[in-house]
Amino acid sequence: MWIDPTQEAFFITINCVPRGTNQLAYNPIWKAILETIEFREQRGEWKWRLLLAMPDHLHGIVTFPNSFHMKTSVAAWKRWLAKTQPIHWQRDFFDHRLRDLDSAIEKANYIRLNPVRAGLVAQPEDWPYVR
Repeated sequence: MWIDPTQEAFFITINCVPRGTNQLAYNPIWKAILETIEFREQRGEWKWRLLLAMPDHLHGIVTFPNSFHMKTSVAAWKRWLAKTQPIHWQRDFFDHRLRDLDSAIEKANYIRLNPVRAGLVAQPEDWPYVR
């Protein structure tokens, strides 16, 4: 199943500063983001079910297995990326717990359509910065 009902799933938005500047949606940064996400997944910190980079923010659906804390995990990940990449994150992040599969599907559709709504691509499948 796409979302494990035994784990809490969250819709997360992480913004950059300043807004309106492309810090995320280009290949070298996207590659670094994916590498760090996958490294932390292998360590069991989290599992990103969906991740999409817009030029100045990220959206995703993530679960936190085991006993890792969301705020601690995301803060450490942002710190690491800020030290190794030219990314300037806004303080904190927005999260919303997804209560059921229907709300997860709704948020996934919202995430995938974000580049279309922003006029960056015509179809969601045309956006390259999604996993």
